[in-house]
Amino acid sequence: MHVPGWIWAVTLIGLTGLLIVDLLLVARRPHVPSTRESTLWVSFYVTLAVLFGLGMWLFWGPKHAGEFYAGWLTEYSLSIDNLFVFVIIMSRFAVPRIYQQKVLLIGIVLALVMRGIFIGLGAAVVERFVWVFYIFGAFLLYTAWKFIKQGEPDDSDFKENALIRWSRRVLPMTKKIEGPHLTEVVNGKRLFTPMIVVMIALGTTDLLFAVDSIPAIFGLTRSPFIVFTANVFALMGLRQLYFLLGDLLDRLVYLSIGLAVVLAFIGVKLVLEALHENNVPFINGGDPVHVPHIPIWLSLLFIVASMGTAAIASLVKSRNDTRRAVRQAEQNGPVSADSV
Repeated sequence: MHVPGWIWAVTLIGLTGLLIVDLLLVARRPHVPSTRESTLWVSFYVTLAVLFGLGMWLFWGPKHAGEFYAGWLTEYSLSIDNLFVFVIIMSRFAVPRIYQQKVLLIGIVLALVMRGIFIGLGAAVVERFVWVFYIFGAFLLYTAWKFIKQGEPDDSDFKENALIRWSRRVLPMTKKIEGPHLTEVVNGKRLFTPMIVVMIALGTTDLLFAVDSIPAIFGLTRSPFIVFTANVFALMGLRQLYFLLGDLLDRLVYLSIGLAVVLAFIGVKLVLEALHENNVPFINGGDPVHVPHIPIWLSLLFIVASMGTAAIASLVKSRNDTRRAVRQAEQNGPVSADSV
């Protein structure tokens, strides 16, 4: 898939402009977005992604459009799992809810920059060494097993990395968050606030998630343009999705299972592609292995079905658990004064 330089330029300028506008809106009026506001923004970004995919259909045909949609849905699903850890980080650092929009947006911008570097390196490796798909496939299968074993993230899943510990130790910093600013003047001396540590935590944590998601999307497409744009569209609406989902995150109990199924599927797909283009001497004498090819339409259908099933099953279980709790409370009856 050849992407002219001017399309790269227009895409980067357009996406950067959207992020700048988003940042200015948040900086101008810090607030906790309502459900209606969050829904409108999420719908806006989802619509943009759908329209972008249709544009790819017109320029490069249905195959590459399907790769974009499959990659975007995969990254979007994995990004929802990121939100669990974002909630833990916000709680750990006691970030006031009114300032969480700004922290999230800047953290996401940092993540985009780092993912861009990661994607560039990944594309260069994939282009030169086809055998790396064996490693990617095995890694995704291991990650899928880890998702099933560990379940949904909890407080124990977040550990401060070396960069966070270094920033705490080296940067002159105030003791607590007093406002949305990254620095404050205290006794005539300008100090950083813990906000800077929170943003570093969000950005670097998302980069760790990229270790799973970038190999996954390279299993769906080898186009750096599709990999990059799918990641950008998946992350752009993440801030609003954080506030929209809210307590619903706790109800998505089968999200990890759905993600595990998707990652395992893509892992198998990567191994099959590596076998199809095999040049490793100790596998079939270095010759390609005739294995089934999984078309992109089947990948897209499988991803939608897996995540849709996980979401519906989660909500059904949550509703049944609530009804069971209500029935249990009714059976127990009110607590009498004598029993207290």
